[in-house]
Parts: sequence; structure tokens; C-alpha cells
Amino acid sequence: MPHPACHPLRAFRFLVVSAALLFVLLLDSCSLVRKPAVSYAIPATDEGLPGAGPIRRYDWFRKLWLERRTAWAAQVQQDQHAVVFLGDSITQGWQDQLAASFPGLKVANRGISGDTTRGLLIRLREDVLALHPAAVVLLIGTNDLGEKAEPETAAANIQLLLAELRKHNPAMPVVLCEVFPSSPAKDRPAEKIKRLNRLLRAVVRDQPQVTLLDTWTLFAGPDGDAKPEEFPDLLHPNATGYAKWAAALRPALATRGLLDTANDEFTIENDFTSLFNGHDLTGWGYRPTTEADIKSAKRWAASDPANAAEWPIVTEPVSFNGQTATPDGRYVALHGRLVVTTPTGYRKIQQLWTTQEFPQNFVLKLEFRATPNTDSGVYIRGPQLQCRDYLLAGPYKKLQHYRPQEWNELVIIVRDGAAHCTCNGEVLEDAMKVPATGPIGLEGDRGQMEYRRIRLQTLP
Repeated sequence: MPHPACHPLRAFRFLVVSAALLFVLLLDSCSLVRKPAVSYAIPATDEGLPGAGPIRRYDWFRKLWLERRTAWAAQVQQDQHAVVFLGDSITQGWQDQLAASFPGLKVANRGISGDTTRGLLIRLREDVLALHPAAVVLLIGTNDLGEKAEPETAAANIQLLLAELRKHNPAMPVVLCEVFPSSPAKDRPAEKIKRLNRLLRAVVRDQPQVTLLDTWTLFAGPDGDAKPEEFPDLLHPNATGYAKWAAALRPALATRGLLDTANDEFTIENDFTSLFNGHDLTGWGYRPTTEADIKSAKRWAASDPANAAEWPIVTEPVSFNGQTATPDGRYVALHGRLVVTTPTGYRKIQQLWTTQEFPQNFVLKLEFRATPNTDSGVYIRGPQLQCRDYLLAGPYKKLQHYRPQEWNELVIIVRDGAAHCTCNGEVLEDAMKVPATGPIGLEGDRGQMEYRRIRLQTLP
């Protein structure tokens, strides 16, 4: 039998099919040439790379960079929609304890020991954006300073990082941690770290999706350097340091809807009345700013324009009945918590008041949780009881029972024009003078404060 290709028509068809197959193979070959496989090695030169400043190329760093990034490339699918922790050796050092520190939260560690802000810019797309993160926790900058880069260079690179994250997903929460304290012996003097952290405040000023977390004050000793009991080598935290960092992050992650998503289950005492229903701001509103506060705001702005807090002036009373948040997002009702969110401009002074006034003697009970170095307050008929991250922000720095970044109870007993105030049973104010009547207020200034279980009992 003759070969099929010997028949003229069949031969023509054979040639057409063969040519088509060859064309497809050539296209595929060209495609492979045009799209080389991603290289996970550190680039050999700085040419064409984003950002500015140091990129480490020590042999050990090249090896570690390649190993970790190659391993992560095989985990892209399993790490989809995780909360990505991005940084250097401090982040890498969390290792397997990262997941244990945040039960119920899907996490992915993308820290590389020795990395710099510019290194993160280079690897951001493959190591982070490819995961479509639920959120990003970012700590970076100490190695830039260790390599003699100026704080301004590191801050500019961090600004580029945040811009790329925002471009990828404008709604994606980012928790930007201030650079931890270290030591001049590590080429990381406190003054340079503080300067970098001040620059970060300016970087996030117009970025509501970013929460700036004051982790410098959290860890700094009296001299501004790392404490050996938490940073044995004056650079890397030990287990105690990591536990403090995790505790600081939890409230910020909770407010972004990533932790503490169950409603607070609490049964109010029979003789108390709830002032906050747990799901909206009914019964609360803004009151006109007092003349005294307006004068204080003007004096502050005139005397220290670079550092004066933003201080919005309210001219007419506003009620937020039925609303889950104030229009500016500063006060939010979330899972049984009344949250005073972190202001983007570092400090922003506002007060939320009950629409009701309380002329009778009463007992006010509530619980609060503060991020590190938060400055807030509870107003009792007008005067303010400082309600802060006490051990860092004061004024009650010697409390024995205060629990940093955990829930603490305030009990305020008002009788005959004086308020007796305690925190977890310890006296804050024995007889604070208060007016004959007035509302209850919650202040926002610096950091994030959460309140819950706000209730009042009328006394004879």
C-alpha cells in the first residue's frame, strides 16, 4: 500500500498540517525566549532597580535570599490571602512562632535576614503581591541605617513600598511598625531611628489604609536604646520581645477586621444601664468645641506648627444614632467595641460624647484596650480622666496591675461633685472634682483606644 503522503492531495494536506505544527512550536519557542523564568537571585547590579540606597550582596545574604525566595515560590497557592509579615531578620526570626502568636489568623512570613528597604522593593511583587494578602505587617529600615543610609533614604523607599501596596489593593490594610530601638554599638543610634520614625509619620499622613504602630516607644529604654532583657544582642528581640510585639499588633489587626471578629458576650448587671449598645453609635455624638479648647488649639498651632496635633473644631451638635461610624471614621462600633482609631496624622484631638447628661451620683464602669503609647481620655461631666497606655504614656506609670495591650477595667464612682477612679482596682484619682451635671465623653488623641462594656449605675 502506498504511503499516504504519496497521494498528491494527501501530500498537500500533510504538508499544511506539518507547517502549522511547526509554526505553533516556533511561536511557543519564541514565547519562552521572550518570557524567561523569574530569577529569585539578588540582582548583580543596581542598574534599573527601584528606590535608592543600600542593597546587600554579601555571599551569605545572596545565598539566603535565593533559598528563601525559591522556597516561597512553591508556596504561592497555599499562602493566598494570608496576612503577610514583611521585613528583615526581626520578622524572619519569628519563624514557626508567628502562627502561634496569632491563633485563627492565616499568616505568611516574608522576612529575610539582612534585608533593606530597597531589597523589599525588588522582591515585593513575587513575594507579597502574588499572594493577594488580606493585610501586610511591615517592619523595615534598621539595616539601612546599619549600612550608613540616611533616614530620609529609607523613608522614601518605604513610601514607594506603601504606594505599590496601595496600587495593588487600595483597601488592603497595612500595619507599619516604627523601627525598633537598637544601639550606637550596632551603628543604629537612637537619634537616627527616631528621625526615621518621625519621617514615617509624614509618609502615612494621607493614607487611611495604613496604621502606624508606635513600636519604638514600646521597646525603647530610658536612654533610647534597646533593653538587653528584651534584645540580648541589642538588635533582635527574644521571646519576651516577640510576645510584646504580638500583643501590640493584635488590637490594630482586630480593628481591621482580622482578629476578634466575634461579638463581645457580656451580660450587664441588673442595676446598670448600658451606654453603648455594641453595634452602633446610638446615644453618642459630637458637641460644639468649647472656647477654652479653641484657644488651646490656636496656641499650640502658633507655638509649634510642625508638631501641633490636628484639632477639628465642631460648631454644631451632631448625633450619630444608628450609624456604625462617624463620617471621618475616627469612632467605630465594631463587635461590641467602641474603637477610637489611630489618626493618619499621628495626633488628632476629638471627643465623642453621650447625648444624655448625668446629674445624679453614679458608678461608671468600662473596659479599655490601648495600642502602645496611646493617649486618650474619659470625660466625666466635662473634666478629663487620662485614659492611656499608662506605663508608657503616663501619668500613672507605677501601676502594678495594668495589663499593656490587654483589657483593663475602669471604675469611676461620682458622689457629691467628686470622682473616685480606679484601674483594675488601683487608685488613679481619689477625689477628682467634677461639675454638678454633664455627659460622659471619650477622647481620641494619639494611637488607638478601644472601649467596651460601658455602663452606668445611678446612686442615691
